[in-house]
Amino acid sequence: MDRRSFLKWLTAFFAILLGAGAGTVLSGLRRKSGLSDRESAVVQAEEAEELPAGEDLQLPDDPQAGKALATFAIMSDIHASPDDPLTLEHFKSALSDMTAMKQPVDVLLLTGDCTDYGRERDYKELGRLMKAYKLPPVHANMGNHEYYDLWLDKTGGFNREGMPNGKTDAMARERFLTFFGYKQPYNRMDLEGCTILLLSQEGYMQEKPEAGEGAWYTDAQMEWFKTQLAGLDKTARIFIMIHQPLPMQGRSGGSHQIVRGKEIRELIAPYKNVFVFCGHRHQDFQNGSAHYLQEPFHYFHNSSVGRTLNKALPDARKSKTQGLYVQVFENKVVVRGREYAQRRWLKEAHWTIALNKKSV
Repeated sequence: MDRRSFLKWLTAFFAILLGAGAGTVLSGLRRKSGLSDRESAVVQAEEAEELPAGEDLQLPDDPQAGKALATFAIMSDIHASPDDPLTLEHFKSALSDMTAMKQPVDVLLLTGDCTDYGRERDYKELGRLMKAYKLPPVHANMGNHEYYDLWLDKTGGFNREGMPNGKTDAMARERFLTFFGYKQPYNRMDLEGCTILLLSQEGYMQEKPEAGEGAWYTDAQMEWFKTQLAGLDKTARIFIMIHQPLPMQGRSGGSHQIVRGKEIRELIAPYKNVFVFCGHRHQDFQNGSAHYLQEPFHYFHNSSVGRTLNKALPDARKSKTQGLYVQVFENKVVVRGREYAQRRWLKEAHWTIALNKKSV
């Protein structure tokens, strides 16, 4: 099967899932838009309406809250690949923006699909760009695309019938772990009174074909997550990084979701200040999609660094590259959407959330 045929098959597969109510369907895989001349003109006109580039490099302190206790950047869906140079340019824009900030960022969090196929050459390009900047500590989790080398045969062509094409999920995990220097794909870091937990997809089509494009977490990871939470106060500031979204409340997850999402919700329910950040959807902060959901916890859907999408999935906004900055104050958390290439804040993605200090 050639590349074009594979993409048509995969797009049709996602459409069937969406029609069946399987949840939000966004693969992040590079696609041809197939737009007519008229449709292309509409997209170009929309992009032409964007404000001119700015130089707003200030993460402001709050006059009443004072200086932020911690500041971190969250970037998702970079999809770094030498086969798609635009993803590399977008990541370069994001890193340039972050390192130019007048206030240094304490940590950079990459929430999955750091690479397009999880190949050595993808990680090489990712590393080449990261080494060009003076970065804060970087932490990451795995998305579904970190496993996509399974779809490629020895010639680098798509071969669905040959999947896993002599590859294994274990190989994909090992490349990720080696690149980031981890012993396991899920991790914790503590930062100025904040606990950051990064959860990772641990299996894909070779080991867990029944999960589809869903994120499978092993029993070991779930027990680790439970243990990490158990040691925290119920009013602790907890930030959880995932790639695929959670399923709707009360439902078990499936493809394009966290398969054990219902269990995740049950574990975090007792805690009062939980912030969950996911990627995978790639949705433009400015296209009207919901990016913040107030559940018993605070739930954010990030946009994409590598490929920001319109609501019509194939219609990539190629001029856009977006992500989030988070400031943690004593009594509140501020989350801001950022357009990296134009170095400006997005008014459509700006949330201030008071922390719950009441003891349980």
